[in-house]
Amino acid sequence: RNDYDLLINSSNWPEARRDVWLTLLKARAIENQCYVAGVNRVGLDGLDINYSGDTMMIGPKGEIIASAELYRECIISCEVSIEELNEFRNKFPASGDADSFTIHA
Repeated sequence: RNDYDLLINSSNWPEARRDVWLTLLKARAIENQCYVAGVNRVGLDGLDINYSGDTMMIGPKGEIIASAELYRECIISCEVSIEELNEFRNKFPASGDADSFTIHA
């Protein structure tokens, strides 16, 4: 409920599921109204499964802000704006629709 501005998702998605990886990163950014850093494995593993990387930063509207070159180990950097994030949240206050509840297990 807007008590974070950035989600970091460190993952192990194979190349065969690239589209799903991208869709889920964008969905998390949109539904949580925050930036999402998706950090994914790259290269071939011992079972001959290929990982494309697809490391990227997603903005709160689901837009790709920065992305790594496919199939290469690298570092990406970008600037994000807390002012733009707060402006977006104020214009579209979806977090106010969330319910507060506790799950007892």
